[in-house]
Amino acid sequence: MSKNMHLAFGRDGIAAELPEGYNYVVLDVKSATALADQAGAISAALDAPIGCAPLRDLARGKKTAAISVCDITRPAPNRKVLPHVLQRLEEAGIPREGIVILIATGLHRPATEAEIIEIAGPEIASKYRVENHEARDFESHQHLGSTKSGTPVYIDRRFASADLRITLGFIEPHLMAGFSGGRKLVAPGLAAQETIKVLHSPKFMREPRAVEGSIIDNPLHRELTEIATMAGHSFMLDVALARDRGIAQVFAGDPVAAHKAGVEFVAKVLLQALPAPVDAVITTGAGYPLDLTYYQCVKGITAASHIVRDGGRILVVGACTEGSGGPEFTQLLGEYPDPDSFLKAIEATPVTVDQWQLEKLALVARRTDLFYCVPGLAPALRAQLWGQAFATLPEAVAALLAGLPHGATIAVIPEGPYVLAQVLATAA
Repeated sequence: MSKNMHLAFGRDGIAAELPEGYNYVVLDVKSATALADQAGAISAALDAPIGCAPLRDLARGKKTAAISVCDITRPAPNRKVLPHVLQRLEEAGIPREGIVILIATGLHRPATEAEIIEIAGPEIASKYRVENHEARDFESHQHLGSTKSGTPVYIDRRFASADLRITLGFIEPHLMAGFSGGRKLVAPGLAAQETIKVLHSPKFMREPRAVEGSIIDNPLHRELTEIATMAGHSFMLDVALARDRGIAQVFAGDPVAAHKAGVEFVAKVLLQALPAPVDAVITTGAGYPLDLTYYQCVKGITAASHIVRDGGRILVVGACTEGSGGPEFTQLLGEYPDPDSFLKAIEATPVTVDQWQLEKLALVARRTDLFYCVPGLAPALRAQLWGQAFATLPEAVAALLAGLPHGATIAVIPEGPYVLAQVLATAA
């Protein structure tokens, strides 16, 4: 008997009918339950934060504040959190005109006017300065020196020059930094491309600890924390999300201590351990907004790579209604016939924008067979992917399963990168 699944795909999801004869292991998102009083939890966290004074006290005597928030590709609950933060800043005496809300785009495209309203809410968008970060505008950044390892640090001048520097985000597994949140809202979120390129160079991308779920000894996490400290990161508020994207827990306060507490909570809740690597994985780009582009869908592939055997198979399903991603990433897709030629080509050349996402993909593609159902990509682009791409999900599933033995183990991850899974031997 076939198995019917509902996979995250665009805004509404997509039905998948999986043939009988295989051992399916479904890895649904594990999460804590959404808090009954989310507004109360936000207020309590701001007034009794981890490792520092309450936000209202930190703001007292300050004239300006910059607040870094996630862009449209992240389901951060900015509209729930921002009113509480803004209220305390103004109660402490910071004038409304002294507050700027910066959308931490990194090298993503700027948010449109409609997206700014979606991110901040119509009332805040109409009453406060809500502005995009522009990583390619070098003059809009302040040089803060270099990290101990030599990364040049250029941070958005509006953030670096503010009296109070705040980040608002959420914590989930991240394919390079281990977990999102905290320091990532400073760099790469508000960094110039000259900084971002170094952070995403082979120096960090090929580090075995710079992967999902890894914080301890992760050199990229260490680098980002150092940069945020150099930028004077004053206060953070991150949340853990429930499956329905309600707020399950709130972590606010000192950027290092509060982020650490949040990571410990999320890792404990999310981690799923398998007894052995699987033969194949059916995963997704996690639906809207994360699967707007193929660039973001790569995260579903890298997350799945930790549980599939060498020589195994991965199918990623993503709407990709905005196509492949940025122009630099799109160009790179068509330049190299296989992952090995790409990895070799970038070893001794200057870092180009978005090569890091393809580098992470290449490291997976060289040890697994990749399959795609990404209908938003133009046929010409689908033909350039490393692996087989299909216009429909039934075709993609049939190709993935073709030739696998009866009883092969297939992991199904309906919400892609929101699942943190490891093989038991490495789960510790």
